[in-house]
Amino acid sequence: MAKKSSLFIRQFVIGLGFLSGIFTAIGIDPQGAIISVIGKAVGSVYPEPHISYILFILPTVLLIISLVGAYMKGKVLGLISVIVAYLSGLLILTVTLLALTLLLLAIVFGYLATNRKILRKVKPF
Repeated sequence: MAKKSSLFIRQFVIGLGFLSGIFTAIGIDPQGAIISVIGKAVGSVYPEPHISYILFILPTVLLIISLVGAYMKGKVLGLISVIVAYLSGLLILTVTLLALTLLLLAIVFGYLATNRKILRKVKPF
């Protein structure tokens, strides 16, 4: 597997898509918990309301940056692979076989998204 494909699959498909889906299915938000702890620590040292606004907006900004990064590396097929991986993470607790099939499909999409040479060789109907 090429280095670029491996990085995209680990960082975006597994990290952003699949793990986010698992965390949503379980009902926890690790990013929100970390930001909450940081907010309390910073608020006790520097009690400025602007800091709490920044920490309130930070998860949305980080999500947008992650999605833009996935698009920059994998284009539309890369975003589709992240969405399929997210759905796989959501379903892993209820329909395990379907979730694993979706995860495998997302990994294949992620691989194809970063290997444009293969896509050029495959001609549409």
